[in-house]
Amino acid sequence: MKFTLSWLKDHLQTEATLEEIVDKLTAIGLEVESVDDRAAFKPFVIAKVLSAERHPDADKLQVLRVDTGKGDAIQVVCGAPNARAGLIGAFAPPGAYVPGLDVTLSVGKIRGVESHGMMCSERELELSDEHNGIIELPADAPVGAAFADYKGLNDPVIEIGLTPNRPDCTSIRGIARDLAAAGLGTLKSLEVPAIAGKGACPVKVTIEADDLCHGFGLRLVRDVKNIASPEWMQKRLIAIGQRPINALVDITNYMTFDLGRPLHVFDAAKVSGNLVIRRAREGEAVLALDGREYNLGSDMCVIADNKGVESIAGVMGGEDSGCDENTTDVLIESALWEPLNIARTGRTLGIITDARYRFERGVDPEQMVPGLDIATRLVTEICGGTPSEAEIVGYKPYRAKTVDFSFSEVKRLTGIEVSSDSACAILERLGFVVEGTGEAASVKVPSWRPDVDGKADLVEEVMRIHGVDNIAPQPLPSLGFINSRILTTEQIRTRLAKRTLAARGMLEAVTWSFIAEDQARLFGGGAPALKLSNPIAADMSDMRPSLLPGLLLAAQRNAQRGFADVALFEVSGTYENDTPKGQRKVAGGVRRGTAHLDAWGRDWSGNAKPVGVYDAKADALAVLEACGAPVDKLQIEANAPVWYHPGRSGVIKLGPKNVLGTFGEFHPDTLEALDVSGPVAGFEVYLDAIPEAKAKATRTKPRLDLSNFQAVRRDFAFVVDKGVDSGAILKAAANADKKLIAGTNVFDVFESPSLGEGRKSVAIEIVIQPQDRTLTDEDFELLSKAVIENVKKHTGAELRA
Repeated sequence: MKFTLSWLKDHLQTEATLEEIVDKLTAIGLEVESVDDRAAFKPFVIAKVLSAERHPDADKLQVLRVDTGKGDAIQVVCGAPNARAGLIGAFAPPGAYVPGLDVTLSVGKIRGVESHGMMCSERELELSDEHNGIIELPADAPVGAAFADYKGLNDPVIEIGLTPNRPDCTSIRGIARDLAAAGLGTLKSLEVPAIAGKGACPVKVTIEADDLCHGFGLRLVRDVKNIASPEWMQKRLIAIGQRPINALVDITNYMTFDLGRPLHVFDAAKVSGNLVIRRAREGEAVLALDGREYNLGSDMCVIADNKGVESIAGVMGGEDSGCDENTTDVLIESALWEPLNIARTGRTLGIITDARYRFERGVDPEQMVPGLDIATRLVTEICGGTPSEAEIVGYKPYRAKTVDFSFSEVKRLTGIEVSSDSACAILERLGFVVEGTGEAASVKVPSWRPDVDGKADLVEEVMRIHGVDNIAPQPLPSLGFINSRILTTEQIRTRLAKRTLAARGMLEAVTWSFIAEDQARLFGGGAPALKLSNPIAADMSDMRPSLLPGLLLAAQRNAQRGFADVALFEVSGTYENDTPKGQRKVAGGVRRGTAHLDAWGRDWSGNAKPVGVYDAKADALAVLEACGAPVDKLQIEANAPVWYHPGRSGVIKLGPKNVLGTFGEFHPDTLEALDVSGPVAGFEVYLDAIPEAKAKATRTKPRLDLSNFQAVRRDFAFVVDKGVDSGAILKAAANADKKLIAGTNVFDVFESPSLGEGRKSVAIEIVIQPQDRTLTDEDFELLSKAVIENVKKHTGAELRA
């Protein structure tokens, strides 16, 4: 919302400076976004042309000697047809910025003749579109004076940012009202003329859609002359970014900003019969004032006559009934439209206008008839003409909302101590009617504040006018939860996973949450419930079931740009279904080329091998360990998802059903479908599947108990079926005696026909750690027997001879 300082003072009697007004606006919630002090016009001065001679090398140019009131005459080369001796106009010296040309002037030569500045046209100063010649001022214009001061162009322009709940401040009068309530002056009374209309309005109005139109006012003004609007009005409209068109249109624009009362004018000669306010019919279209044709829907409100639609109600008028220089009889419309319908219509048609901006927020219903009268007065004063009586249809007087308000609410909701008398005075200055005494009152809401509904809204009004800067800083109370956990488990695990993978040399990536349907199907997705109704691109149609397709494609893009060895990770959400539980928090990663943890690429001491299943497994286990999973109890099984290589992948479980993650090298078919070249290995860890660690009774670390006895290592070689996992052998061996066996490890796997068809040899090492005594040979024999029997029981293995 833009306005000039002088325009504001039409409604506000104040001696406050520009700086004080700007500060107060921001303090009361009308945040100032910019202030144009019109300094751009300061370099321009009033100058007189002393002589004008033909340019020696150009027929259309003249060499002027210009008196700027500052000593010797200045030489200027000018091509304006009206340049002549004795003309007084606006001069721009070297160094001045000319906004209409977007040029900063300097001393230069034009066809070999030096020019020390320029005489300006109105378009070059963005005063109008006139560019047929340079500005001509009256003979009594003071030479040497500032052009901006003489023409009133030194009026600062203020722009404020409005929140949607302040429709009253879409008018300059509403802004003045707030400043007056804040103690920055006095709100001037609004003079509403009494229009003595001559005869009834010949055009009648029928409202068929009374749920979309809450009132309609119309008046005919005969014998008008649609000339250019007055200079003072044009200046104000130009200053706030509006383009003057003609007097009738400019008056409606002026009323929109001045009082927040959008209006529309019809050329009466172009209206056929009476007007009807109705819903548009299917297939109807209208050529609007912006020159575009809009197809209308049945939920849109229109103003129509016998020929059809003449205006999109509250949004934009039609071209067919628009006013031009030939208009002699004009119909002035002032109406009340349903805000939600205006918002839907404007959004559907893609039309943004100042009228829509105000109607969809809610205009003052009490200004419908006065706005019509004030506009009529402006039309008759500027364009002449004889007004008719007003045709008012469907309007019902405003019934004020009443809010029961306890003044103690201010203290309760804001912490500010404001006396009931002060709060009452603030509300009354804002236009509220306060009835009652003591600690509670009945407050009637004025017609221009549709946003005020309850007690909290009234507290906000008192608060912003009283001043947020009056809130004294206070320390937050101590809640006694020192060292208590602040982050949720998911937040903690997300941070731990990211830190762990970054420490392992991987780079964090952020990929799209939606992928192509064929990619989603590759990774177990593609369900109809996970399709987007309005995807931003054809290849982003489905919510991702896995992080891996995005990471694989990212790694491939890096490879295509010369970074073949790359390790990427992401910790984010995946989607199994459209329920809240179907969204999972996952840590995923891929390694490509030779991007191992310790070394990659080529080196004189030996080139790194391609990444494989064990790199992905190590990454997954590192994340699980960092997030508190009981790594020593995890089971690694085959049967990984189909996008992994069946013989080089695995599933990480905790128990028979709880899957914590998957890892492995990718299936060649998967890589081919994604057009990704290998070698590539990756993993996914389901952070929300990791069980919560049990709360410890104390935060004190347990005592470190170290054995004084030397550990002993024993080797066993078992022959088992090829389908038996080595992990099952290690688990069975460790469970043979949990007190003595401190660790297990596979150190050899051997296959040979001598072992039998489908058989293999797995050699393991166990670490035996005595705690209270030195073990004897008998102890070792008993332990070895227990290990062999337990491994045989759980895996069917036999001790290799």
